[in-house]
Amino acid sequence: MTLTDEILKRVEKPARYTGGEINMVRKELNAGIFRFGFCFPDVYEVGMSHLGMQILYFFLNNRPDVYCERFFAPWTDMERIMREENFALFSVETASAAADFDILGFTLQYEMSFTNIVNMLNLAGIPILSKDRGENFPLICAGGPCALNPEPLAEIFDFFYLGEGEVQLGGVIDTLKQYRAEKKSKAEVLFELAKKPGIYVPVFYDVSYNENGSIKSFAPNTPEVPEIIRRVVVEDLDSSFFPEVQLVALIETVHERVTLEVFRGCIRGCRFCHAGFIYRPVRERMPETLLKQAKKLISNTGHDEISLVSLSTSDYTCFKELSLALVENFTKDKVNLSLPSLRVDAFTLELMERVQSVRKSSLTFAPEAGSQRLRNVINKGITEDDILSGALMAFNSGISRLKMYFMVGLPTETGEDLQGIAELAEKIVSQFYTLPKEKRGAGLTISISSACFVPKAHTPFQWERQNSFEEFAEKQKSVKNMITRKQIKYSYHDAYTAVIEGVLARGDRRAAKVIIKAWELGARFDAWGEYFSRKTWERAFEETGINPDVYTREKKPDEILPWDHIDIGVTREFLLREREKAYKEELTPNCREACANCGINCR
Repeated sequence: MTLTDEILKRVEKPARYTGGEINMVRKELNAGIFRFGFCFPDVYEVGMSHLGMQILYFFLNNRPDVYCERFFAPWTDMERIMREENFALFSVETASAAADFDILGFTLQYEMSFTNIVNMLNLAGIPILSKDRGENFPLICAGGPCALNPEPLAEIFDFFYLGEGEVQLGGVIDTLKQYRAEKKSKAEVLFELAKKPGIYVPVFYDVSYNENGSIKSFAPNTPEVPEIIRRVVVEDLDSSFFPEVQLVALIETVHERVTLEVFRGCIRGCRFCHAGFIYRPVRERMPETLLKQAKKLISNTGHDEISLVSLSTSDYTCFKELSLALVENFTKDKVNLSLPSLRVDAFTLELMERVQSVRKSSLTFAPEAGSQRLRNVINKGITEDDILSGALMAFNSGISRLKMYFMVGLPTETGEDLQGIAELAEKIVSQFYTLPKEKRGAGLTISISSACFVPKAHTPFQWERQNSFEEFAEKQKSVKNMITRKQIKYSYHDAYTAVIEGVLARGDRRAAKVIIKAWELGARFDAWGEYFSRKTWERAFEETGINPDVYTREKKPDEILPWDHIDIGVTREFLLREREKAYKEELTPNCREACANCGINCR
C-alpha cells in the first residue's frame, strides 16, 4: 500500500507505520528472496522494545536469501482507516501486504495478545483457521513462551516453533525454500516440518474429551510424527548469534536503551514462575563478550543507557565484574547502567553507588509474598531481613524511590499473608527514617503493586485452582485498606483480566472458539486497561457455551493436561515433588547450591 500524507495525518503516531528507523534493514525484493514476516501482536512501541524481536530480526536478515520484515498490531485509529479504505495489514519495511509473504511468524509473549493475532490475520485478508487457508496463503507459525501451551491457538496456526529461534529457525527456512522450489503442497511441507525437533503441527494430533471437560486422550493421528515434541535450546550461548546493531525507533518506545542478554535460564526455581522453568538450563555469556557487545551497540545506536537483561541479573556469575567494567567504560560518556532484575539479597553498597553515579533512579524488589511462610511456599528464597537490609542499602546510596512487586491469590494464602504486604512496606518506610537526615534522599516513595496469581503450564503450580474475580477483588481491597502511610502508593492489576489470562494460559483447543468470539465482539488490545472489556469476554463465554471454570479449576495430578505432549526438559515428577514441598512450606536450594534433579541435565 501507499502511506499517503492524508492517511498519516489521521493517526496519532505516524512513525508506527512508516519505518526508516536507524539500522533498519533494506533489501532488494526479487523472485529468489524468501520473505519472512515477523509479527508482534501488540502496538509498535511495545514490540520495538522486545529483545527477542531484535535478535531474530538481524539473525534472519544476516542471510542474503531471506528478508525479514516487521508487522505490529495497528492501533485502533489506523485499524479504523484500514477497514474504511479496504487496505490490508502491511509491513514496516516495504509496506508490503502480509498475504504476499512466504511465512508469517507470530511471537507469543503474553496471553492477552491473542485477540490481536486474530485481528491481524483478519486485517491481512487471511482466514483465521488453518483449515480454511489454501495453497495461496502464507504459512502461519508461532513461537515464544506462550507457545509452550499451544492448544488454545492450535486451530489457528499451521505450526509452532518450540524453543529458541537461533537453533532451528534457519533449518525450517531451508526446508520451506526447498519445498517451494519443488512446488510441494502445504500438507507435504507441514508433514516434513512435523518430523523436525521443536516443531509441533497440530493437524497431525487428535484430542478427545471426557464429559466433565477434562481431556480423555491426546495422540498423533499418523505414526511418522513424535508423540512428545521437545523444546530446542541454544547449548552455547556465548558463541550464539547476538546482533551488533539494534533498531532505534524514531519515536519514544517502552525501552530506549542498549540491551545485553547476560544469560538465559534461572537458578532459583520460584514455583509460580513460568519463565524460570521453560528457559532452563542456565547458560551464560562471558563478561568479555558482553563488554565487546556493549561497545559496538552504544556506537551503533547512540543510546545513553545499557540494560542487563535476564530473569535474575544478580545471579550472573560475573555480575560484579561486568557491572563495574561497564561503569568504568561508559560513565565518562554519561551512559547509565540499568539493572532491572536484581535480587534484594545479591548486591552491595559499593555497586549501588557506582551504578547510580550517572543518574539516580528507582530500584525494584520482588518479594512476591508478604509473609515468610508464603515466600517459603513459593520457594522465593529470601527473608525479611534480606529485604529490609537491601532497602536500607539502597537508601544509603541515595535512592528514595523503591518499587515492590507482590502477588495475591497464591496457593495456601491467608489473611495474615495479605496483611504482611502492608506490614513489610511499613517496615521499609521505617528503615528510611533510621538514617540521619543528611543521608536521606528526597521524596521517599514506596510503590507497591500486586498482580493476581495465574497458574501457568510447566510449573509446580500448573495443577492449582485459580482465584475467582470476586476473590481477587476482595483481596486487593483488603491490602489497600491496610495501607495507611502516605509514602506508600498501592496499585493492583485488573482481576478479571487475570481470570481471562488464566483461561488462556491453561486452555485446550476449545478455547480458540472463545478467543475468536471475543474478537468478533470487539476485543482488541486486551492487555491495555482502556480497551479490555469484561462484558465482551463474559458474552463470548456465554455465546460459545464454554465455562471458564473448566480451565481455572484445580487439576488432578494424574489427568492429561493440554500441554503434556510438550517436553520442556523438566519432568512431571519433579514438578509434583515441588508442589508437595510447597504445601509443606519447604525450600528447594538454588541450582548452584545443589541439583534438585529437575531433568534438564538429562536431555
